[in-house]
Amino acid sequence: MSQPKPKRIEPAEIPERALEIIVKIKFPMLATIDGDQPRLRPVSPLLTRGFEVFIGNLRSYHKTEEIAVNNRVELCYLDLDHNQVRITAEAEVVTDRDLLQQIWDKNALLKHYLGSIDNPDLIVYRCVPTRVRFMQEWALEYVEVPI
Repeated sequence: MSQPKPKRIEPAEIPERALEIIVKIKFPMLATIDGDQPRLRPVSPLLTRGFEVFIGNLRSYHKTEEIAVNNRVELCYLDLDHNQVRITAEAEVVTDRDLLQQIWDKNALLKHYLGSIDNPDLIVYRCVPTRVRFMQEWALEYVEVPI
């Protein structure tokens, strides 16, 4: 069986294609490091701004400790056509009250489960991208996406 050939994507179109995948995929995978063991789980971003992704978390979750020890994370988005976007990032705790309020106001689930923006269990991480890569199905190689 011969390998399928992907449609050619112009390099200038890749950032737009990558952003389309980020918007379309509701539950990317988030990778963290737990000592010498990678940990992977689906997350539901609260907000995205380009390749900057905001993730909600509870203080009691183990990934809180993982990110406190090593804030380097990676998000992987995979669409139904097997196109991938991988965002290598540094996670930082959001402390800006106006930004937290903006996120809170747009997320009914946060309100439902946490009751108040001042709930001490709430943590919001901003995943600041340091590298973004895109792979088209069957291309079998990543392309760097300008940040």
